[in-house]
Amino acid sequence: MTSTFYISTSIAYVNAPPHIGYALELAQADALARYHRLNGFDTFFLTGTDEHGQKLFQLAQKEGISPQTLVDRNAEFFQNLTSSLHISNDFFIRTTEIFHHEASQKLWQRLVEKGDIYKSSYSGFYCVGCEAFILEKDLAEGKCPIHHTNPERLNEENYFFRLSKYSDQIKSLITSDTFRILPEARKNEMLNIIGEEGLKDVSFSRPRKVLNWGVSVPGDETQVMYVWCDALTNYISGLHYERDDALFKKYWPAQVHLIGKDILRFHGGIWIGMLLSAELPVPKNMYVHGFVTSEGQKMSKSLGNVVDPFGYIEEFGSDALRYYLLREIPTLDDGDFSRKRFLEIYSSELSHTIGNLLHRVTNMVQRYCGGALNREDAFISEHDFMNGYVFSVHSSDSVYFEIAQLVESTWNSYKKHFEGFELKLALEDVLKLSYFANQFVDVQKPWILAKQDENELRKVLYSLLELNRVIALLLAPFIPQTSEKMFSQLGIKEPLAFSSEIFQFGYLAKYTLSTHLQPIFPKMEDTFL
Repeated sequence: MTSTFYISTSIAYVNAPPHIGYALELAQADALARYHRLNGFDTFFLTGTDEHGQKLFQLAQKEGISPQTLVDRNAEFFQNLTSSLHISNDFFIRTTEIFHHEASQKLWQRLVEKGDIYKSSYSGFYCVGCEAFILEKDLAEGKCPIHHTNPERLNEENYFFRLSKYSDQIKSLITSDTFRILPEARKNEMLNIIGEEGLKDVSFSRPRKVLNWGVSVPGDETQVMYVWCDALTNYISGLHYERDDALFKKYWPAQVHLIGKDILRFHGGIWIGMLLSAELPVPKNMYVHGFVTSEGQKMSKSLGNVVDPFGYIEEFGSDALRYYLLREIPTLDDGDFSRKRFLEIYSSELSHTIGNLLHRVTNMVQRYCGGALNREDAFISEHDFMNGYVFSVHSSDSVYFEIAQLVESTWNSYKKHFEGFELKLALEDVLKLSYFANQFVDVQKPWILAKQDENELRKVLYSLLELNRVIALLLAPFIPQTSEKMFSQLGIKEPLAFSSEIFQFGYLAKYTLSTHLQPIFPKMEDTFL
């Protein structure tokens, strides 16, 4: 039976076009989804947009348009970014869709049936920018610590969710890693939020007279669902919760919820409490990434340093942007986006280390071997390969045994880093193999062997083709278009799939290269550096 893998991103709030932080989350989730598909998992990948709330309602009023017109316009930016980055999501959910409203209302009703929804008066501080209530102890000199604005003092009669009822159970799930939060620092942060006093009940609705833009509370048209039972429900409504039992049962619970650190307390606390109340399984893992700064500073419209992902995609291509985000931004921590550093990474790693390696090797194979090489050209018989010997045992072949061992160890390290949500380290594994291959070219000097030792030349070039094949395989989750181009130039047409066998050195019996060889990452003009 095929194992399933369900991964979701958080859903993006559509009050403004997407910035580079959202592109990071999409790229991370896509790498994980592609990795699991390549490993044979039946994968479902969900992303989408959060389209309700007071901030959007007020913004629409300010522009003199309907809230639906506003969210339709802005959601398109996020859908375009998803396609521009070649994200392999299976569904893009929008919370203004009718089926999502119905799923949210059905989940609400499940919580009512458990006795976990009640009506009460609420008095507290509310930040419109956060779309959230803030405890007085969390204010910074009376202001929202994120937006640095004075929150509104509200007195409302709302529905509440009995989150406190599930506090101990949530704590136990996190402590035992039954519900695993990575990195460990975020796990500890969530446990500190729960603390000794436990989680408190949360306001679950807003009066319609205050907010007339959202999902209606079942049985009470005077109230609109607050963000918790609306936005968070997307993770199950995207699987057609209460509409398609087969789809929902196939993929739920999620193997990974991928979120930013600013929404940890909502996902690690309120969402888990809602699932427990509804008697639904909780997700297996929650991966939490950090923030992206711009040139060392927090991105801000007033500072004019907001990084537009579309601009970089148009100028350098989607894979170049994906590579930078996954290579340069620490997977589990904050990182910086710098144009200067972007250009350095593009030039040194993409253009030179990865791109130029393929270009040099394929051109030498064309020039010296007519564009074709067989495994036997490297003195690897079918018998030796099938029995794991790789190369016949000669002292002069020791370097090739080392290459075979390096490929195997790279694959093992790469797998370990993916399973631990260390995407940056997994990509660095590929880069190290690329550095080795470039070094191998420089040491072996095929252009000299072409004049002195044709047998050794064929062995060296076959080995370099195999290294390029493995590099292309390992790059597939990160920069899929580049991986496809590499396979095309290597003349490999078989479907991609990961296995221990495919990462064996000497796996491909025959190479017949494409006759259309060109740099996969063209060199930039010196004026850009």
